[in-house]
Amino acid sequence: MTPSQPLKSPQKKINPEQCKHPRVQIVSRDEESEYVECQECGDVFESSELKDMAIEEKKESDEE
Repeated sequence: MTPSQPLKSPQKKINPEQCKHPRVQIVSRDEESEYVECQECGDVFESSELKDMAIEEKKESDEE
């Protein structure tokens, strides 16, 4: 039997603090929350945070 090599995730090029998380994938879900992973930077967070980020971004653009 050959030991399997661990899968290496692709190098993330974007800093999570600068990423706007344009592509996300659900990684976990329970009765109260859903967690998503950004496909660009690898950051994992609650999906409700993504909605909050979109609202904040819209407010900033409206103020300009």
